Amino acid sequence: MNTNEAKRIRIEEYLHSLGYSPVRRQGNSLWYKSPFRDECEPSFKVNTERNLWYDFGASKGGNIIALAQELYASDSLPYLLEKIAEQAPNVRPVSFSFGGQPFSKPSFRQLEAVPLSSPALFSYLRQRGINTELAKRECCEVRYQTDGKPYFAVGFPNRSGGYEIRNKFFKGCIAPKDITHIRQEQTKETCYLFEGFMDYLSFLTLRLERCPGRPELDGQDYIVLNSTASLSKAIHPLGDYEHIHCFLDNDKAGMEAVQELREEYGMRIRDASHIYGGYNDLNDFLCGKRSGQAERWQEKPEPEKRQRQARQPERKGKGIGM
Repeated sequence: MNTNEAKRIRIEEYLHSLGYSPVRRQGNSLWYKSPFRDECEPSFKVNTERNLWYDFGASKGGNIIALAQELYASDSLPYLLEKIAEQAPNVRPVSFSFGGQPFSKPSFRQLEAVPLSSPALFSYLRQRGINTELAKRECCEVRYQTDGKPYFAVGFPNRSGGYEIRNKFFKGCIAPKDITHIRQEQTKETCYLFEGFMDYLSFLTLRLERCPGRPELDGQDYIVLNSTASLSKAIHPLGDYEHIHCFLDNDKAGMEAVQELREEYGMRIRDASHIYGGYNDLNDFLCGKRSGQAERWQEKPEPEKRQRQARQPERKGKGIGM
């Protein structure tokens, strides 16, 4: 994908594919609650005629590439185009409903969440290396219609009633977009932080493989960001924990998210990404799918590189313990 191809993507459709929907329409403008932070009143505007956005709270705006800069915390144009291209297959024409008056049919209709049971979804999860019994406990099966056609996907609920949805052919979100906070029955001092729910399921699978008798999956709470753009929504709930272990992607967005958390919580933050060094994320580690992504980030400070390399243990198996 080149720059001109990226700019032809409608910003409102791109945002919708990521799980962000507007709260009102005003002329040619769609108003959103900012995808970059928690807020009660919408301050993020998309001009649908000019295909530009502006965030009044951050005093920033621009085209889809400027939006990707903020969403993926990078100034590298090749990386931004790569991320936009990855999401492009999930971008579809969309219409919105305000005050009960739809402009046309909503994107997801006849939405139903049921226990996970589809053989096709179990096959997809096994291809990703995920323990299906764990997936049945943590996820559901979301059935819906788009353009009159029925679809189904693995659904992972967030704290606001929305779902991250995945199947072999589609990656997206049913709004509202938000983080997922998984609390145990007893109060915990430790929280494990993940970027996406496949990383969370990968961690559970790895822990179960390593310690099948006592995996201690309930030994800590968990927060899944469902996108590094939602990091600000996790700042407040993370304040309740003395120990925060970050299992974020080995890319610039993941590194900058850890740095932002360190600035907020100091020594309470532990970067656990060295455990899967050489892999883009925990799911790639689980599947043995090596990636050169981490090595491409020349912006990463050399001292931090050396520190991670020094801490990286020799991997004798895929088990994971913290």
